[in-house]
Amino acid sequence: MSEKSDVRSPAVSVIMPVLDEERHLRASVQAILAQEYDGEMEVVLAIGPSSDRTEEIAAELVRETASNDNKRVHTVPNPAGRTPAALNAAIKASSHPIVVRVDGHGMLSPNYIATAVRLLAETGAQNVGGIMHAEGENDWEHAVAAAMTSKIGVGNAAFHTGGEAGPAETVYLGVFRREALEQQGGYNEEFIRAQDWELNFRIREAGGLIWFSPELRVSYRPRPSMRALARQYKDYGRWRHVVARFHEGSINLRYLAPPTAVCAIVAGVVVGAALTPWGFVIPGGYLAAVTLGSLFTGKGLPLKARLQIPLALATMHMSWGWGFLTSPKALAKKVIASRRPAVLGSN
Repeated sequence: MSEKSDVRSPAVSVIMPVLDEERHLRASVQAILAQEYDGEMEVVLAIGPSSDRTEEIAAELVRETASNDNKRVHTVPNPAGRTPAALNAAIKASSHPIVVRVDGHGMLSPNYIATAVRLLAETGAQNVGGIMHAEGENDWEHAVAAAMTSKIGVGNAAFHTGGEAGPAETVYLGVFRREALEQQGGYNEEFIRAQDWELNFRIREAGGLIWFSPELRVSYRPRPSMRALARQYKDYGRWRHVVARFHEGSINLRYLAPPTAVCAIVAGVVVGAALTPWGFVIPGGYLAAVTLGSLFTGKGLPLKARLQIPLALATMHMSWGWGFLTSPKALAKKVIASRRPAVLGSN
């Protein structure tokens, strides 16, 4: 008797918050539709008020897949333009038992969904995720990608630099059991950033398992300019401080390093200018450290890209640190007031 089964893999809903993504949206969706997965799949794009051709490209994707019963693209409006609101709108508009989060500039590896579904079954986790593999398309983006995947750039964050499979506090993007999302009421829309961490925190509080695996890999396109990168990392630092105030005890030395560096460099410049040139040893030492670190980080890249790595590293560190230091308590109080207690299962 044959051991082969005719049972198909569970159907999946891929949800994607989309805002000003004309550059990568089509390629990102095509990477989803090309997945090596034999189950039914729907893709729900939550479209924010974009200023480019995002809506037009999304409409084209809907038309192109309209006749495909197994892999079809839908759209839902997200007038607020905020990521957590987009995710909740897409979850509500989707229907399948497995929910895969993807960003509009993320490219799934060919077996990403099949691997994630297998890991959900093997581990019993409520959410699984893997590596955010930054890849650039020009010299600046190559430099940022190298910085984002190095320990000197992001510390020991497993979803940036890799690591062994196992339980985690949070993961990049995520492939969820729908029941876990519905049980917790979706994302907290007050968390403009760090909404993944907050949701995963509630899932863990309720007894659920969050699982990291290096088998899962998503190619990520870095911000295309220094200004955009600085804004991104300032927001990261700002919202990480909100998380620290929201959940005492969640902070560690890795998160404190950038704001400490900002304070030390500013103090060094002030002392150097007002009292003694020895003060400049601190900012000089920092510049020497990121320059030296970039020599190892940028191996194999073109010279023009390697020369920009120290600038990318400094932009990330200083912007993150400044955002952390200037994060207003009022923002944290507003978010804390919206706190959703973890909802325990009925079993």
